[in-house]
Amino acid sequence: MFKSFSMIASTSLFALAALPAAAQNENLCGGAGSNGQWLGGDEAASDLSTAPSYVEQMALVLLRNEYVGLFTVSEAGDYRIEAEGRGGGDTVIDVRNAAGEFVASDDDSGGNAASRAETYLEPGTYCVSMRSFDGSPLTGFVRAGRIDTEALTEGFAIDDQVTPGGGECNLAAAQPLTLGQPVANSFDAQSMYSLQLDAPAAISLTAENEDADPILTLFDPNGNWIAENDDFDGLNSRIDMSDPLPAGTYCIGLDLYGDPSVPITVTAKAYDPQEVLLNLYARGDASPPLDGSYPVNQLGELQTRLREDLNVGGDAIWYAFDIYEGGLVLVEAIAQGQGDPVLTMYDDLGRQVGYNDDSDGTLNSLLTVRVQPGTYLVAVRQLDNSTQGFIRMVFERYVPARP
Repeated sequence: MFKSFSMIASTSLFALAALPAAAQNENLCGGAGSNGQWLGGDEAASDLSTAPSYVEQMALVLLRNEYVGLFTVSEAGDYRIEAEGRGGGDTVIDVRNAAGEFVASDDDSGGNAASRAETYLEPGTYCVSMRSFDGSPLTGFVRAGRIDTEALTEGFAIDDQVTPGGGECNLAAAQPLTLGQPVANSFDAQSMYSLQLDAPAAISLTAENEDADPILTLFDPNGNWIAENDDFDGLNSRIDMSDPLPAGTYCIGLDLYGDPSVPITVTAKAYDPQEVLLNLYARGDASPPLDGSYPVNQLGELQTRLREDLNVGGDAIWYAFDIYEGGLVLVEAIAQGQGDPVLTMYDDLGRQVGYNDDSDGTLNSLLTVRVQPGTYLVAVRQLDNSTQGFIRMVFERYVPARP
């Protein structure tokens, strides 16, 4: 049993991410919230709109695992979600709504390898997952609050026109975008775009070129900050506004971490929930259905040991196998030459039960997961979307010793 303890102007609990959680809801956040912990200690205290200050937990994330915190929003507005590892840990966060759709993702926007997302949220329940960038064990803090509450992380200073939560947008200097028509410019040539919506519309924005490592920021017609994203898909950025935006002229600010001279393709298009779902499957961020509508390699019953060789790129390749007796499953991805594989494992309810990037000081990945009877899915992909290489997969099952 872990005891709760007070933080300055906050409610904080110590949580062990690998243990069963207080909030048991198999369908919350697309299954990601099934083992979540309320950031404020309970649901009532985790409403960011009414909490006197931020809510926070300190969590120990075990090897190849993640921590999931839960919070609610009763009033629409701008909110800040952050994670910071102790001792220089490199955190990654994903924020999902109750339906499991991503509303924000971030790696290093908090500065010093910490994560920070500032985004506009509609009333509802949300899940924030924190993991280590390289899959190693991590002790860190997860904090959520309104924009006016104290920040956990330092953040980073970027151009005044795209500073998260503030700044101005100069529409006179912005290049107009048309829905569905990509434009490509270097950051040096163009860093601001505008989008005219003649009627309410749900939209998606992307900025693509991993050499540039772009950052997207969206402002409303009054110049107020709405959303920001960095590193949604590899080093590319994406903002999905699933709820229709009112008609008006919006400003899209661009910043970057990488090369300012390379072309960055910026696209505004109508929000497509099916595309968003397929992107989740391709990144291994959610498990696909097993009804044949998405390609999954069926391995049948995993009895002892199975080996598979495959050519893998940035899009995940999926496997499914059946377990009829509880025990231990080992899944290993070994690069055959160039490559840096990433493994993610889910149970048949869509709950993530394992994640690993680098194992034992190598770029290979290894999952060791205790399993019960059921169906499990494993995704393997290259960490770098531009890499294509052969990966050797090994699946092994171990059963408990008999007395």
